[in-house]
Amino acid sequence: MNTPFYIAKRYLFTKKSTNAINIISAISMAGVLVGSAALIIILSVFNGFEDLVIKMFNTFTPEIVIQPAKGKTFNPNTAAFKGLRDQKEIFSYTEVLQENALLRYGDKQSVGLVKGVSFDYMKNKDLDSAIVDGSFVLNNSSGYNAVIGSALQSYLGVNTADPFTRLQIFSPKKTSTLNAVNPADDFTIETIAVSGVFEVQEEFDNGIIVPLAFARKLLDEATEVSAIELNLQPGQDADRFIRAISGRLGEGFLVKNRAQQNETLYHMLNTEKSAVYIILTFILIIAIFNIIGSLTMLVIDKIKDIAVLTSLGAGKGLIRRIFLFEGLMITMIGCVAGLLIGLIFCIMQQKYGLVQMGSNKTAIISAYPVHLKWKDFVLVFLTVGIISFLASALSSNLSVRRTGQLTSDL
Repeated sequence: MNTPFYIAKRYLFTKKSTNAINIISAISMAGVLVGSAALIIILSVFNGFEDLVIKMFNTFTPEIVIQPAKGKTFNPNTAAFKGLRDQKEIFSYTEVLQENALLRYGDKQSVGLVKGVSFDYMKNKDLDSAIVDGSFVLNNSSGYNAVIGSALQSYLGVNTADPFTRLQIFSPKKTSTLNAVNPADDFTIETIAVSGVFEVQEEFDNGIIVPLAFARKLLDEATEVSAIELNLQPGQDADRFIRAISGRLGEGFLVKNRAQQNETLYHMLNTEKSAVYIILTFILIIAIFNIIGSLTMLVIDKIKDIAVLTSLGAGKGLIRRIFLFEGLMITMIGCVAGLLIGLIFCIMQQKYGLVQMGSNKTAIISAYPVHLKWKDFVLVFLTVGIISFLASALSSNLSVRRTGQLTSDL
């Protein structure tokens, strides 16, 4: 039998003679409970927001993108790319040709990114979820169509319901001679109907998506592309696939996964979550260190017991372990209870949306999103465990130092 643990358990779960010690211990436990519950809830909410933002970006961000290491374009008709196109792991293989161009609608004009995509691009079933006006159509019986970002649409005043006014796109000719008499002769000018408006993020909303054939005609580019976007079959490991094709393509190409395509976004999300974790951990440290006062009061209350144990041959090490276990039990019980409360609250939030984000009808979601991750529970448990061990060890050492003086006064 572990004697220090047995005595510590008796001190914690039996009725104490001094009511103040009960109150102090309960306050210490409640502080850890609230801190642990708050930490797991906040981390889960951040996970929910992270999933929401990443899902929005992933609508227009492929699993894998292949870009040239140097220059803007490359030839996709080499043997390596032809072999890549036929691999069974690939769900969609989209050739992309993009460049900035001048867009004009009516009497307004603006510069935007024109992105031409091949037909495999339409295999993405989530495209319609980003449409706020019209529909996501790039080809129909009347010819080519474009889908425009909400930022450009708002600035240019594009009306998707107007079949008579078409969007004009100006792109400099490769053989431009800077004609001073008629500058328009130095531009390729194409018009296209706008079928829909999408809204994701500012990074995407300042551009338009058009068929690849239209982009080739506009940019006067017959064969080369700016990038190749790949989406894999369900269950495929994107990182493993990247490692497999990177060596085959050589150093002339950059192969990126979604995190590498949006490094700033992922870094920002991780930084914000880490900052919140650090702040709440400091609050948790303050709550846990209340245990010092609780154990000090307990030592005073149990001074006669300590004197008896000392006379029976117990050393300071055994007495120190008694109060160490006492402090650990107080904090870890509070931690486990806090994690359970946090788990129950998160499940209720997922199911019923207890905490609403407001009455804004244009909001994407009505309630705060929550995503539970077992790693967060392990992180919180280890955080509380390490801090409580340090606090309990410190307080037990400080308390035991006084036992000699207190027992001598009896």
